Amino acid sequence: MGEKSKILIIGGTGYIGKHIVEASAKAGNPTFALVRESTLSDPSKAQLIHNFEALGVNLVRGDLYDHEKLVKAIKQVDVVISTLGHLQLADQLKIIAAIKEAGNVKRFFPSEFGNDVDRVHAVEPAKSALAIKAQIRRSIEAEGIPYTYVSSNYFAGYFLPTLAQPGAFAPPPPKDKVIILGDGNPKAIFNKEEDIGTYTIRAVDDPRTLNKILYLRPPKNIYSFNELVALWENKIGKTLEKIYVPEEKVLKDIEGLYKYP
Repeated sequence: MGEKSKILIIGGTGYIGKHIVEASAKAGNPTFALVRESTLSDPSKAQLIHNFEALGVNLVRGDLYDHEKLVKAIKQVDVVISTLGHLQLADQLKIIAAIKEAGNVKRFFPSEFGNDVDRVHAVEPAKSALAIKAQIRRSIEAEGIPYTYVSSNYFAGYFLPTLAQPGAFAPPPPKDKVIILGDGNPKAIFNKEEDIGTYTIRAVDDPRTLNKILYLRPPKNIYSFNELVALWENKIGKTLEKIYVPEEKVLKDIEGLYKYP
């Protein structure tokens, strides 16, 4: 094994970003996290920042919108990983510009960590977000920047604690009735956030993932909604009332909520 790459994570205090920062540091990579001054002074982020420091993470004060500081941060590393949230996806063009100016980056991982945006057909509001991710891909490729796109599918820690119930944002899962969109038979892939971090970092110095899409698809992590419900029923020893919402109604309801000009 050669020397491990130096990695800069942008968005490292976010939902998936913190797992990638931790995985990078624990794997022995010199790890840098771009953090804003406002983040460093945010009480809700204090414990996370303390954990980063305990792991030996280099906190680089900077801002996505400060081009000079961004270029300076990028010049310190070999690999840049973006984990920006959906509201900042389009701003990754600023990272691309900074990478081009720095001229030293051997791999860029844009903020993906979902479905393969070039092979999925979505409706709004997901359609617009995926279109932005696809635009970022094309910009990376047009600039000739080496890349890896990580398609990690669903975040298990986000979706499973509520069995993805509409309007539910915190556990516990349903114990009386469950709403199932469609017929519940299509399968999806649910990956633990820590595992996503681990395999993203493993891809950094793997030549097989250069200019490729990395699909995280452990066979035992693939379930239909009906199968997930059955597992939950077995765990609680109770049969739930199942309310199936036909696909046509789901699409019609979504269309009514998200009307775009």
